[in-house]
Amino acid sequence: MLRAISAGLAGAVFGLGLMVSGMTDSVKVQGWLDVFGDWDPTLAFVMGGAILPMAVAWRVAARRRLSVLGTPLPQLGPQRLDPGLIWGSVVFGAGWALAGLCPGPALASISFGGIGGLAFFAAMLVGMLAAAPLRAASRRTAAPT
Repeated sequence: MLRAISAGLAGAVFGLGLMVSGMTDSVKVQGWLDVFGDWDPTLAFVMGGAILPMAVAWRVAARRRLSVLGTPLPQLGPQRLDPGLIWGSVVFGAGWALAGLCPGPALASISFGGIGGLAFFAAMLVGMLAAAPLRAASRRTAAPT
């Protein structure tokens, strides 16, 4: 129960932070990404405000085996660049640039994004559900015979 309450509280704080920072405003995000046009540098403060505390949190977590709630902390996976990571980053970045939203802000803005926000969220959900079967099919196709 405490874990569910903590997760809900963390999600609410995260969503509020996205809204206050402007990350749910697709025009503002596209302005941040438009470095050769009408660039809006204000989201740099949002990113800096996220990176700095996470750098500290990762350092603290690296020395711990259990979370504050007593559950085991997961170990970091292999840190390597592979085609899946690269292509996933390209697709994520292209979607973010075109729509001005990524998964967190899209979920946070679903209640006020209108039909466009719902369409983006539905398309994002379809993409997430299709990823595993497409990856499996890609591996079968690429496997030597």
